[in-house]
Amino acid sequence: MIEIIRNGRKFLRELQRRTVKNFLDILILLILRERPMSGYEIITLILERFGVFLSAGSVYSMLHVMEREKLIRGYWDGRRRVYILTEKGEALAEMAPTFSDTIQNLVLSILKIRRVEPIEAINTSHLD
Repeated sequence: MIEIIRNGRKFLRELQRRTVKNFLDILILLILRERPMSGYEIITLILERFGVFLSAGSVYSMLHVMEREKLIRGYWDGRRRVYILTEKGEALAEMAPTFSDTIQNLVLSILKIRRVEPIEAINTSHLD
C-alpha cells in the first residue's frame, strides 16, 4: 500500500511538471504581464510558484520561439537578457484566462470525469 502511495505521489509530481512544461508559453506570457524578466527570473518564479524546476534549455528555447513569433521582445540589460511582451503577446495574455473553462473541460474529459463539449474554434485573426 505504501508503494502505491509513493508511486501516486511520484506520478502527480511528474504530471505537474509535464503540465507546467506543456503550458510554458502561456505561463511565460502571464508572468511577463506582471513585469519584464530575465530567463533566470522566469525559471526561479516557476520553481517558487509551482515547485517545478525547468531546465534553462527548456525555458530559453521557448523564449526564443516566442520572440520569433513576435509575442515577446528581448533586450540586453547589462549582462542579462530581459523579456517584455509585444502588443501581440499582450493581446494573447489578455485572452488566456478566457480559455480556462475549455482547458478544464478537456482535462476532465481526459480523466473521464465527464464528457467534454466540442471545443469551439477561437478567432485569433486579430493577433496576426
